Amino acid sequence: MTAPTSPADDASAAGLAPVLVIIPTYNESENLERIVTRLHEHNPEVHVLVADDNSPDGTGEIGDKLAAKDQRVHVLHRKGKEGLGAAYLAGFAWGLDAGYAVIVEMDADGSHRPEDLPKLLAALHEQNADLVLGSRWVKGGSVVNWPTSREILSRGGNLYVRVATGMKLHDATGGFRAFRRATLEGIGLSNVESAGYCFQVDMARRAVQTGFKVVEVPITFVEREFGVSKMSGNIVVEALWRSTVWGFQDRTAKLTGRGAKNQQSHQ
Repeated sequence: MTAPTSPADDASAAGLAPVLVIIPTYNESENLERIVTRLHEHNPEVHVLVADDNSPDGTGEIGDKLAAKDQRVHVLHRKGKEGLGAAYLAGFAWGLDAGYAVIVEMDADGSHRPEDLPKLLAALHEQNADLVLGSRWVKGGSVVNWPTSREILSRGGNLYVRVATGMKLHDATGGFRAFRRATLEGIGLSNVESAGYCFQVDMARRAVQTGFKVVEVPITFVEREFGVSKMSGNIVVEALWRSTVWGFQDRTAKLTGRGAKNQQSHQ
């Protein structure tokens, strides 16, 4: 009897790179098919995991229809709305179990352009990176259809995160990023409890602390055309507050010598 193959095995057997793009969804029925189609137009080799939080608008069912027509598409149905961080953690677990070598985070609303994904994947290899962040705020990066107030909030928030945590990253809150498998395995996913902006900062911080190489590449971020944004003031406030706490904890750990010990234990 032939042993069953995983989605990643199927990709490798076909001579394709085992890359999984996780797209978390909640009420994204207007966007899901559009973004999956665009993604495969520009990156035909990648697989997609739709991590749906039991969307009442039928997004999960749309994902099932896409999966029935295309073996590159998979759907993870979750019990309810538990937040972005929880959806990604479930997706990471699924992807690692399936054997993917690279796992990508991407929004469903089209704000992360599939055309930019090859740059993220190339940086993993050409710059020997362990985590690649798609950055709006490095040279060459940009945003489209954002009001000035939102750009100031994002730039200011990222500046605060840099100062509070000591990370030399320009866009630690961005959600378009590519992880090597070893990076996710090495940063300790079991005790990640943050969500939203906070989740993205937490994941970047863990990678930096563990000694992994984090690289930023410029992307163009486009404001969604359809559906409603999940961003709120509370999410931003939580991210800034947690960044302050993490920065204090990290500086305290360095003073006591615990930070160096923790980093060495992961290398």
